[in-house]
Amino acid sequence: MPDISLTTLVVLCLAALAAGWVDAVVGGGGLLLLPALLLGLPSSAGAGPYALGTNKAVSIVGTTGAAITYARKAPVDLRLAARIGVAALAGSTGGALLAAGLSTDVLKPIVMVVLVCVGAFVLFRPSFGTAPSAEPLPPRRVLAAIGFAGLGIGFYDGLIGPGTGTFLVLALTALLHLDLVVASATAKIVNCCTNAGALAMFGFKGTVYWQLAGLMAVFNLAGGMVGAHTALKRGAGFVRVVLLSVVCALVVKMAYEQWVAVA
Repeated sequence: MPDISLTTLVVLCLAALAAGWVDAVVGGGGLLLLPALLLGLPSSAGAGPYALGTNKAVSIVGTTGAAITYARKAPVDLRLAARIGVAALAGSTGGALLAAGLSTDVLKPIVMVVLVCVGAFVLFRPSFGTAPSAEPLPPRRVLAAIGFAGLGIGFYDGLIGPGTGTFLVLALTALLHLDLVVASATAKIVNCCTNAGALAMFGFKGTVYWQLAGLMAVFNLAGGMVGAHTALKRGAGFVRVVLLSVVCALVVKMAYEQWVAVA
């Protein structure tokens, strides 16, 4: 357990609660949780890896709770989600292996441009994710989802990370013609796999505060289950609003890190 004050511990637990709710609805809970850990943990040369490792240990619990809640009440194709999840596990492992030797400074501006384009598309296409297709999925769409949403976004999660859940929701909605609620449910299952791969690596390296993670995970789990219930109750329109908000927050955060924080 790191040497932190009671006030800091309370703030971290509240951040875990809020992050669990956001992540369950549309992904992007790391926007709240990771910065909170970076600010709350003792400053040292190794604070970054411990923040990343503890973040994964916390978020995997909330993501799993949300995935179970969704799977019980939403029409999720568990077999398809598992296939994409296995690919995502492989992708995240590969991304994590390359992360140490590859600069992400070149990739972040590209990701920001993609996010802006995606946000504009969702904003000006109100029907996106609200009218799922009733037709059987062609095999090529399934393969595209496994390759892009699984391997591709899984690789991104291992390499960079922020917004993985949001990217998964967008990709699954576009490729599989799901509504946003079912896409969020499927994304949670896939995201469990990417988190598991990353957590295994951080645990192996010993960069996880397990006691702190265990306490925060309780709050993250509660937030995740409430968020899943909220999305199921409020429907695709509500998820769309949260999605646009998270996309905007991602763009602002990445732009700040790219050009302001380094200035």
